Amino acid sequence: MAENLKLVSDLALILVSAGVVTIIFKLLKQPLVLGYIVAGFIVGPHLHIFPTVTDVAEVEVWSEIGIIFLLFGLGLEFSFKKLFTVGSKAFVTALLGIMAMILVGMVLGFIMGWKTMESVFLGGMLAMSSTTIIIKAFEDMKLKNEPFVDLTMVVLIIQDIVAVVMMVLLSTASASQQGAGKEMAFSIVKLVFFLILWFVIGIFVIPSFFKKFKKYINDETLLIISIGLCFAMVVIANNVGFSSALGAFVIGSILSETIESEKIIELTRSIKDLFGAIFFVSVGMMIDPQILVQYWKLILSLVIITLVLKAFISTAAALVAGASLEESVKTGFTLSQVGEFAFIIASVGVSLGVMPKHIYPVVIAASVITTFTTPYWIKAATPVYNFLNGRMSPATKRTLDEYSLLGKQSGNKNWKSIIGATLPRVLIFTVLSFALLAILFDHVVPFLKGLEFAKMMPRWTFNTICAVLCLLVVSPFLLGLVRNNQKIRKLYAEMAKKSKGNVIVITVWTLIRLALAAFFVGSILINFYKYTKWVVVLLATAIVIFIAFSNSALRRFSFLENTFVDNLNAKDNNLHKENQRDS
Repeated sequence: MAENLKLVSDLALILVSAGVVTIIFKLLKQPLVLGYIVAGFIVGPHLHIFPTVTDVAEVEVWSEIGIIFLLFGLGLEFSFKKLFTVGSKAFVTALLGIMAMILVGMVLGFIMGWKTMESVFLGGMLAMSSTTIIIKAFEDMKLKNEPFVDLTMVVLIIQDIVAVVMMVLLSTASASQQGAGKEMAFSIVKLVFFLILWFVIGIFVIPSFFKKFKKYINDETLLIISIGLCFAMVVIANNVGFSSALGAFVIGSILSETIESEKIIELTRSIKDLFGAIFFVSVGMMIDPQILVQYWKLILSLVIITLVLKAFISTAAALVAGASLEESVKTGFTLSQVGEFAFIIASVGVSLGVMPKHIYPVVIAASVITTFTTPYWIKAATPVYNFLNGRMSPATKRTLDEYSLLGKQSGNKNWKSIIGATLPRVLIFTVLSFALLAILFDHVVPFLKGLEFAKMMPRWTFNTICAVLCLLVVSPFLLGLVRNNQKIRKLYAEMAKKSKGNVIVITVWTLIRLALAAFFVGSILINFYKYTKWVVVLLATAIVIFIAFSNSALRRFSFLENTFVDNLNAKDNNLHKENQRDS
């Protein structure tokens, strides 16, 4: 019993110290995250002034659960739909800033004699700003209605996504020991494949489940289901080679599109706060004063790079993307800190053996210092803008305000609209078709082969039954791959009237989609029959054309598509109805 109480005593020490220190930090008007880190430093194994945690390894397990809940909470507040409606300005600002900071990190890493992969991830960590700290600063400084805030928040969301991708790539680098280009490229393709698959299946299944059993689900049941789905997705992500954090983020983003999302956020907030506190305390426990003294030059370098160089890079990125000078300067200075995602990445990197151990406390120290400076740096943006604006000629200022890397949007549709209108459909139905055929070939067909009646059948008959089964299952998705809805047909008709070049693009793009569908049909034929390549091509093309005009496939496709679209828009439709009732 005494052994079992070790964890209880450690948790008591962690939570009591965290509570006391955060009260002090509240009085000092400082972020709670810093209070947790300081509390961890006080009760950690490196400082023996106060009672210390006895079982660090057990606390680290709890901190991993903290990462899961932090990413789950982030996913719940994230929306893929909103992300794709903000325009290209935020994407360009975020991606240019991240790439530039990775380059800076690589230069700094090479100066210190680090390996290429370590240097790349150092830059990636420096590129991560703190969503939590910035939101808190905006609230305290009453800046939420300022024009630059929307741009800053979307940039933060994109940074969070990149951070999740970095954790996936860390796992790949650990597995390959060198992080070779092929493995990295494969990991990114694999990540995109599974993100699309999980998101589409999740949106199709989970809201439908909630809708069907709504009257049986109370707050307690909803909490249990939500956490159960979170842990189940963590296990699934681990089984296909991704991190727990990615699985938690994905299921959170799926649940964020449901009508119940606000209720789930409310129900899980206390659990997220509890485990999040344990994680941040465990971060503080990793701070070794001796390492801080030993690497003070590196810490100082990271702080200067973050406060000065990152502010300049983020400002320049926003300017290039098309933001005004004022908006760019304020966005750049706001993003100038090392966020909590940086030490989540550092934690994963160190545990996988990809990052040097001393980088963890070093990044934490840089994060703590730059977090303290955040509100002062946001305030400093205004006088810096006034200084630049006052010394800039009207012609230069006008050029900066009018310039955009992407050019001004004229509203005219070009050939990109032809592909862009159907690209999401092509990606979704390609992924679904591939996944379905993989399940059918690897699991369903071998299972059927093992049945007694299958053993008694002629092989050709059995293969024909399996081929027809596969075609029936995959046909709705092949139809979605090659067929355009009414809106897209209207767009293509308009584009075709404008120029012959558009007709060529429409024709080529349509043929590519038909070829993709024929590839899947051909895969089924090759799997069950021994035909020559040309026979397979002709048969596959004929079957695709038949599917394209099949009423049965159309009915099944329409049901699946309508269910998915209804589930995806259910939250927005529900909010619209509530607003109408209130008005």
